[in-house]
Amino acid sequence: MFFVVRVRGTTGVKKDVANTLNMLRLNKINHGVIIQNNPSYKGMLQKVKDYITWGEVKPEVLKDVISKRGKLIGNIAITEEYIKENTDCSSIEELTDALLNSEIKAEDIDMKPVFRLHPPRKGYEGVRQSFNEGGSLGFRGNFINTLLKRMI
Repeated sequence: MFFVVRVRGTTGVKKDVANTLNMLRLNKINHGVIIQNNPSYKGMLQKVKDYITWGEVKPEVLKDVISKRGKLIGNIAITEEYIKENTDCSSIEELTDALLNSEIKAEDIDMKPVFRLHPPRKGYEGVRQSFNEGGSLGFRGNFINTLLKRMI
């Protein structure tokens, strides 16, 4: 599973890139989504790599993101009680494991697929360079976890 975060805004975005960002549900800066690791999504990520950053998320970081920034339809925070009552999972940890193993989807439990994150503490490294060149764009592997911790 990849966690994808939009880093750059809408100014000067080509139409096909803007459509791909809309399909990924990344409509605003600092919005994040969880996506599957399959070829169709990888192609979409490569198309919009100049506007986003992504990487493999760890279960404990995803648990923090869901518990602190996850919302249900109606803009209601996700709680342990809601998960126990409305899903087969008994805690947020089990929910994150089920999401990472593709056993359930966010829509199945009425969770919004988009996480509205804070801007990262100490800012982005640079929004015009790739991660390999010292910036923030593109694939960052496990370093997405440190970025997410700064954005929660």
